[in-house]
Amino acid sequence: MKKVYCIGEVLIDFVAERQGSDLSKANDFTKKAGGAPANVACAISKLGGNAVFIGCVGDDPFGKFLLETLKKEGVDISLTQLSETFTTLAFVSLSKEGERDFVFSRGADKELKYNPALRKNISGNILHLGAATALLGGSLEKTYTKYLFDGLTKEMFISFDPNFRSDLWKDDEETFIKKCMPFVEKSHLCKFSLEEAQLLSGKENIEEACEELHKAGTKIIAITLGKDGTLLSMNGLKKVIPSIQVNPVDTTGAGDAFVGCLLYQISDLGNFDSVVDNFDLVEKMVVTANKAGAITTTNYGAIVALPSKEQL
Repeated sequence: MKKVYCIGEVLIDFVAERQGSDLSKANDFTKKAGGAPANVACAISKLGGNAVFIGCVGDDPFGKFLLETLKKEGVDISLTQLSETFTTLAFVSLSKEGERDFVFSRGADKELKYNPALRKNISGNILHLGAATALLGGSLEKTYTKYLFDGLTKEMFISFDPNFRSDLWKDDEETFIKKCMPFVEKSHLCKFSLEEAQLLSGKENIEEACEELHKAGTKIIAITLGKDGTLLSMNGLKKVIPSIQVNPVDTTGAGDAFVGCLLYQISDLGNFDSVVDNFDLVEKMVVTANKAGAITTTNYGAIVALPSKEQL
């Protein structure tokens, strides 16, 4: 089984449960471990995979809580760094349908420094890049770009999830698009929400969006559509693959569970060529990954709600 190196932010989600999707009206918050790349790492590990998380937390009680959570889930945290900057926080409100509103207080995640020693060990493995905060500047953005180069030169299977958060970009969507496209161009697999696919492609129609994103360079596109499933596009073929029906309470981490489950299955193959050339194989993987995403919405928080292999 191949290792999956997940690079990006890990943070504290303060979640306002059952208080509507308007943060200004929320009074009570529950502390949860979160951050898209960290969620993906935990999803892989929880299914029995080999996940390595590379990120930065503050040397404070919240940072220690995050490291303990990742370690408890079986994620390799040996390459995670500590900073004197306070741990990154996110405040999340939830409607009855599980929809979210985010506000971020960015901290230590931006301090991640590049580790050149990693080049010795990553060859032929999987690199997952989750970009919620990674393209907002700081040493994390420089580090992120260097690891993409390492992944390309070391023949890694590269996965990219833009994780667009409007609160972080403050209506500067053009910069977000410009910074994302080099990763779309170089990745074997890109996972998008419908909003992200439309934003990055400049196309409203979902099939036209896929065509534009394939032209940019990515081989496999998975566009998650919530309760309607996932659109898979590769090798000139497109198909919406349905999900299972659940009663969602919190959609936080559902996309990360999907990506983690998909990458876990790819890591178990060992032959990446068989992935990019085989629509039927990837379709079967997406069926399973859809289940992982759906199950995650039936509990509060991201990491605690991720399914085990037995649950799937």
